[in-house]
Amino acid sequence: MIKNYGLLWQRKYVHLGAGRNKGTLLGTRSGIGEVDFREQIGVYVLYDKDLVPVYVGQAGNGNANLFVRLKNHTNDQLWNRWEYFSWFGLRAINSTNKSLSNHDSAEKTYKTSGCDVMNELEGILIASMEPKLNKQGAKLSDAQQFHQTVDENIVELTLEDLSEQLSELQSQFGKIQKKIDKM
Repeated sequence: MIKNYGLLWQRKYVHLGAGRNKGTLLGTRSGIGEVDFREQIGVYVLYDKDLVPVYVGQAGNGNANLFVRLKNHTNDQLWNRWEYFSWFGLRAINSTNKSLSNHDSAEKTYKTSGCDVMNELEGILIASMEPKLNKQGAKLSDAQQFHQTVDENIVELTLEDLSEQLSELQSQFGKIQKKIDKM
């Protein structure tokens, strides 16, 4: 059922978009290349700065896709409670254009054994929670792991950058204040 997943992606590297730019949720895998997972459906886990799970949610089950759900969590009651996320997606990747398949949906019926369902659920829990006493890894049979890609529109600010911007704002404020004083 799970076609692809990403573990412990960083919130700060999700390009949320602005204006006409829709943003991106980029991941890469050797042999496949870069894929935008904005429209992915499945389940996800949000983690705090110490990698402790703080929230589990669904995307695409009668609600928004993964990207919209994550974007909403930057403005809701969880906005300051999470720094990382893991996701487990049901939509496969089209090999021709590296887009997500329209064939896979939340309404799709899967015919599989109870053992396979339990293995998938156990795999999701082991991969997302990393229990200390589990000796075996996650059993996500046909799923492919993708690693987060940083969108070229993401700019990390350093303290030096912020200091320069503050100095520029102070200079502009000083010029405005002088004009006001002359009035």
